[in-house]
Amino acid sequence: MSSTVYTHIESPFGPLLLAANEAGLRQIAFPARNQPAPPEPGWQEDTQSLIAASEQLRRYFAGELEDFDLPLSPEGTPFQQQVWRELLNIPYGKTISYGELAARLGNPKASRAVGLANGSNPVPIVIPCHRVIGANGKLTGYGGGLHIKEKLLALERKQLRLL
Repeated sequence: MSSTVYTHIESPFGPLLLAANEAGLRQIAFPARNQPAPPEPGWQEDTQSLIAASEQLRRYFAGELEDFDLPLSPEGTPFQQQVWRELLNIPYGKTISYGELAARLGNPKASRAVGLANGSNPVPIVIPCHRVIGANGKLTGYGGGLHIKEKLLALERKQLRLL
């Protein structure tokens, strides 16, 4: 059994919980009512082990980083893992629909299943599930709330306009 370390970092959305194991970053949790998400029992606080993730997230929020370079270790089913890997191929500042994501996975009729897998992404921001929107162009569900999804997309659009 692998051990998990965690830390909290400040973000534009309040304190984020970052958790990792030996294989990589396994969770980013948004705060609830501006209170940091609590660690799981048995996790050990370790800021040092999460310096790279903390720094890359800080740079992303500052508009200085578009592509994360971190080892990832999200836990999920094989289908979820497949969806999350495909999310990593959505470029910074771009969006696609759930249907398009399903088609990229070879099953255009699986947009609901893709949506569920997208919504259970344990490493939001780094695995950019916020870049998936409804077929009509509207923002749809996001684990951190639609206001956070909207802010992440606005951050990426703003940075692209500055280039």
